[in-house]
Amino acid sequence: MRKVGEDVTDILDYVPGHFEVIQHIRPAFSCRRCESMVQTPMPSLPIERGQAGAGLLAHILVSKYCDHLPLYRQSGIYAREAVDLDRATMAAWVGKVTALTAPLVERIADHVMAAEKLHADDTPVPVLAPGTGKTKTGRLWVYLRDERPFGAATPPAVVYRYSPDRRGEHPRAHLAAFRGFLQADGYSGFGALYASANGQPAMVTEVACWAHVRRQFYDIHVASNAPIAGEALQRIGKLFDIERVAMGQPPEQRRLMRQDAARPRIDDLAAFLDASLATISGRGELAKAIRYARSRWTALTRYLDDGTLEISNNAAERAIRPLAMTESFYTSSSSTWKH
Repeated sequence: MRKVGEDVTDILDYVPGHFEVIQHIRPAFSCRRCESMVQTPMPSLPIERGQAGAGLLAHILVSKYCDHLPLYRQSGIYAREAVDLDRATMAAWVGKVTALTAPLVERIADHVMAAEKLHADDTPVPVLAPGTGKTKTGRLWVYLRDERPFGAATPPAVVYRYSPDRRGEHPRAHLAAFRGFLQADGYSGFGALYASANGQPAMVTEVACWAHVRRQFYDIHVASNAPIAGEALQRIGKLFDIERVAMGQPPEQRRLMRQDAARPRIDDLAAFLDASLATISGRGELAKAIRYARSRWTALTRYLDDGTLEISNNAAERAIRPLAMTESFYTSSSSTWKH
C-alpha cells in the first residue's frame, strides 16, 4: 500500500482535573551511642499542620471568588471525585488563606492608592449577626486604578474594603493617603474629601459620572417616554460615542478630541436642560434628574480638560458586579469572607 493522503479531524475533549495525595516520608533516626534523634523537618505548608496543599487552596478560592462556586457546591463536586471536603473545613481554610495573603493585599492597596486617579463605588452585602440567626447589611467598597484607557502601561489593580455600614467616615479612612482625582457617584460621604480645610486646598478632586446622569433619564424615558428625557439620552449618547474613539489614545490627544467634539455638545446640553427645566413641574422625576446633573456640572465636565480622566465610573461598577454573583457573606466580627 502507498499513502496517497490523509484526513485530520480535531476533536475537543475534556479530561477532568484530579486530586493527588502527596506523602512526605521523613524517617527518624536515633544514635545508639548518644541516644540523640534526628529527622528532616516538614516542608513549609500554607496552613501549619494542615492537610491542604497550596494548589488545592488556590483552586478553592479561585472557584469561589472568580468562578462564583459556593463552598457547598464545591463540596458536592469534589464528592464525585471520592474526596470528602466538608464546607466548614473549606471555610476555615478560606479564613487561613485570607490571613496568609493579607500582606499581598496591602501591597496591592499601596499600588492602587499611589495613582493620580481612582474610581470608587460601593455595594451592600449581607452580614451575619452572630447569635441572632439573622443577617444585616454591610458595605463593600471598591477602589480601582486603571490607566489603560489613556495608553499607560501601569498595571491595573483593584482593592476591596469592608465596613459594617455606609457612613462617610469609612471611605474617608480608606482614602486618607490618596491624593488626586476621585471618580464616583454623588454619594455625600465623599463630600468631605473634596472640601478644603484650615485654609488648605482639598487633596482630592471630584470627577462625576455621566453614566449616573444618563441612568436617571433612561429610567424616566422607559417609564413615561418623556420627550425631554429621550432627547437628553441622545445627547449624552453622543458624548459616549466620542469616548469610544478616544479610548487608548494618549492624554493630550484625548483632551484635544474632547475640546473639539465634546465641549460644544456639552454646552448645548446645558442650555437644553436649563430651558427644559423652566417648562416642567419642579417636583417631578424629570426635574430631579435635571437638577442632579446641573448641580454636578463642574465635576461632570472636568474630564474635558484632562485626558487621563474618564467620562464615567463604569470601570468601578464592573469591578463591583462579580461580588453580587458570589454567594458569600461576612461575619460582623471579621472582614474575612465566609460561606
